[in-house]
Amino acid sequence: QVQLVESGGGLVQPGGSLRLSCAASGVSFSIYAMGWYRQAPGKQREMVAVISSSGTTNYRDSVKGRFTISRDNAKNTVYLQMNSLNAEDTAVYYCNARWYVGQRDYWGQGTQVTVSS
Repeated sequence: QVQLVESGGGLVQPGGSLRLSCAASGVSFSIYAMGWYRQAPGKQREMVAVISSSGTTNYRDSVKGRFTISRDNAKNTVYLQMNSLNAEDTAVYYCNARWYVGQRDYWGQGTQVTVSS
């Protein structure tokens, strides 16, 4: 019923850029907070960037100034623009949708981002 589909991952060289997209269906998109999380092998899943239903954003310190999260409610899509990528950004990136009032939390299947020369 609820589906989050990520796209845009892949292999890039250090210093390169990628733009991840997450298309949501089966949810009232505009009322959900959206976020991007990532998990590298042997590490815990960590928050990368979140954007509230009102458009407020928050980023983990290591990506501030390099990554930008945005949303297009008309397209039910959230984006993550990633610039100046380095090896530390290599991980599986997951899209998250969260509705606090209804206590609902959904995850995409993840998309691999690999930064390597």
